[in-house]
Amino acid sequence: MSSDTQAELARLFAEIAPRFGLSRAAGHCLAAIWRAAQAPSADDLVAGLGLSRSNVSVALKELRLAGLVQVARSPGSRRDFFTAEASPWALLRALVAERHRREIAPLIDRIAALEAAAPEEPRLAALAEMAETAGDWMARLTRSDAETLAEVMAADADRGTKKKKKKKTERP
Repeated sequence: MSSDTQAELARLFAEIAPRFGLSRAAGHCLAAIWRAAQAPSADDLVAGLGLSRSNVSVALKELRLAGLVQVARSPGSRRDFFTAEASPWALLRALVAERHRREIAPLIDRIAALEAAAPEEPRLAALAEMAETAGDWMARLTRSDAETLAEVMAADADRGTKKKKKKKTERP
């Protein structure tokens, strides 16, 4: 991969990261780890990305907590090296799981509490039911393996793009 392409990929990941509740630094680190031929250490990331050691440390903690990177050890070395799933679908699954854990699940809990406070309100009951159903759907997606996630999303996309065929009418 050319250095221009690597830089553009790092910018892309940094731009996407905040949309999933992660920092830009985490996006930069994830891009570097994901495309690396050999698992980089934190020192490698500091040198390669030009980020401060503290930014890289915080970003790596974010990525580990989100399940996006794993720590690997090299025999004879005390340094930690970082790996990420090669499959972009596995990354998406981890990102969706983190978004669900951080934002969707607490929102569902708030809606359920509102509904419990006003059980006579039919719109709140409908909102709580919708939120619970959407949360369950998202949670099921996050428990799927990467291949199943890709298949489910492709099937949903196919359903949305298929056009209804018009019936031919016979002319006398």
